[in-house]
Amino acid sequence: MKLRDYFKFNLVYFALTITIFIVEIIIALYVHDQIVRPYIGDLLVVILIYCFVKTFFNFPVITTSISVLIFSYMVETLQYFKFIEIVGLEKSNIARVLMGTDFEWIDMIAYTAGIVLVIAVEKGITFRQLKRQRLT
Repeated sequence: MKLRDYFKFNLVYFALTITIFIVEIIIALYVHDQIVRPYIGDLLVVILIYCFVKTFFNFPVITTSISVLIFSYMVETLQYFKFIEIVGLEKSNIARVLMGTDFEWIDMIAYTAGIVLVIAVEKGITFRQLKRQRLT
């Protein structure tokens, strides 16, 4: 595969990115519970990032998934070390929303669950496509 083959706009992933982004905004603005906002929101954010990357890059599912998971772990680790405060952005609402402010181990589990869901769906789709091709 040539390098240019990895750069490809995908309308399906773009639509998924926009849809999940809107759902995340709705959750952030209107849901103030103990389950959906903290855990489902974190599960969805890794799916959002995955879909955003896949909108522009045709990287393999596992490579993209693991990269997004590592990125998410890194952001959570920065929260542990109070990175927002270290760089002087603790008063910036945008930085606080994008980076987050509180480290929680359960967030790592939510990120992992989100990526497991991505891989399961992607591999399920691939399996069905291969099965359909064999039948034709």
